[in-house]
Amino acid sequence: MRRRWVKVLAITVVVLAVLFTVADRVAVHYADKEAAHLAAGKYGYQNSTDGRLDVSIEGFPFLTQALNQIFDHVKLTAAQFTIDTTNNAQGGYLPVEQLQLDLRGVQVTSLAAHSADANLATGTLTLSYDALSGVVTRLAGSGGPVHISQAPGSTGQAARVRVTGTVGGRELNSTGTLLAQGTEIALTLPGARQPTATWRVQLPENVDFTEARATSDGVRITLVGHLVNLGSSRFTR
Repeated sequence: MRRRWVKVLAITVVVLAVLFTVADRVAVHYADKEAAHLAAGKYGYQNSTDGRLDVSIEGFPFLTQALNQIFDHVKLTAAQFTIDTTNNAQGGYLPVEQLQLDLRGVQVTSLAAHSADANLATGTLTLSYDALSGVVTRLAGSGGPVHISQAPGSTGQAARVRVTGTVGGRELNSTGTLLAQGTEIALTLPGARQPTATWRVQLPENVDFTEARATSDGVRITLVGHLVNLGSSRFTR
C-alpha cells in the first residue's frame, strides 16, 4: 500500500510540473506578443509592410518573474522598418535591416502606464548598402544611381563608406562618412561640408549609439544604455 501511495504521489508531482510548465509557456507567449505590440506602437518598429518585430522574455519560470514584476533578460528584434530624415525630405526614408536590443534587469514600474526600466541595454542596428544606395539616389534627384559600399578607415562613431555614381552632374568615386551619435545617423558625401541627410531613430530613453563600423554586409552600429526608461522615447512622431 505504501509503495502505491508513493507511486501516486510521484505521478501527481510530474503531472503538476507538466501543467505548470505548459501554463508558464502559454503565459510567456502571450506576454511576448503584448510586449511586441506595445513596442510597435511606442517606437514605430513595425511601420512598413515588410516590418517584423519580436519580443522574447527569457528565463524560467516566467510566472515567478511576472509575479515579482522583474525580468532578468528581455530580447527585442525588429527588422525592415523605416526611419525618416529629420526634415522629412521627400523620398528620404531609410529602411533599417535589423535592430537588436538586449535588456537586462527589466522592472515593471507601472502596469497602468505600461512603463518599465532596465538596468542595462545593449544592441546593434544594421543598415544595408542597398538601402543606403537607394536613399542617396532618391535624394540626389538627378544623374545616375549612387552606390554605397564598404570602405576602410572606420573609427569611433564614424563609419567610412565608398560612394560612386553621379550627383548633380558630378562624378563621384571617393569616400564618405556615416556618423552615428546620440540617436541620429548622418551621412556626408565626398566634398560636402554638411550632411546629405540625417535620420533619427526612436530608442528608449538613455540609450545612445556608441560605435559605427562599415562591414562587408553593411554598416553596423552598436548602442548602449544604462538605467534605461522603457516607458518613454526620445521624440514623438
